[in-house]
Amino acid sequence: MSNKIVMAPEDVRRTLTRITHEIIERNKNLKHLMLVGMHTRGVPLARRMAANIEDFEGTKVPVGALDISFYRDDLASLDTQPIVHLTDIPASVDDRAIVLVDDVLYTGRSIRAAMDALIDLGRPKSIQLAVLIDRGHRELPIRADYVGKNMPSSRHEEIQVKLKETDGIDEVAIISIPPKEIIK
Repeated sequence: MSNKIVMAPEDVRRTLTRITHEIIERNKNLKHLMLVGMHTRGVPLARRMAANIEDFEGTKVPVGALDISFYRDDLASLDTQPIVHLTDIPASVDDRAIVLVDDVLYTGRSIRAAMDALIDLGRPKSIQLAVLIDRGHRELPIRADYVGKNMPSSRHEEIQVKLKETDGIDEVAIISIPPKEIIK
């Protein structure tokens, strides 16, 4: 497997700063805004963006963590049980602008599951999507409102996001997977 670093720590920081400014620009009334990170790496990304909003605007925005394990459409086909994380939404989602945060947007299936999970919690005014990486290959008609980096990739590649909070370093890499190891 070959590994190519495409974003270093400073690139990740700058990208999150830009996405945060875009969120602020679009959501003029921040008191109705909530960031909700998808486990695992969407949660620290959402927390960083909320900290940026507080630094830039002086407004503290609630941050939630969302587990989509039981909303996946491939549960029956998995060989192992999914790892279940805590869903922690600090306030009602009703009538809020929710920014759903994830590290990589690929087929769109995880995002569909996350929207189902959010709607089970209430009726948001809107759901927006922020992703660090959009790698293409959509299977559902889902697009991100805020994209850190468009990174078209082959199905023979994996986009690996590492964050300080979960992996000890901030970086994004493209990893080539030998054809025999590709899982369909």
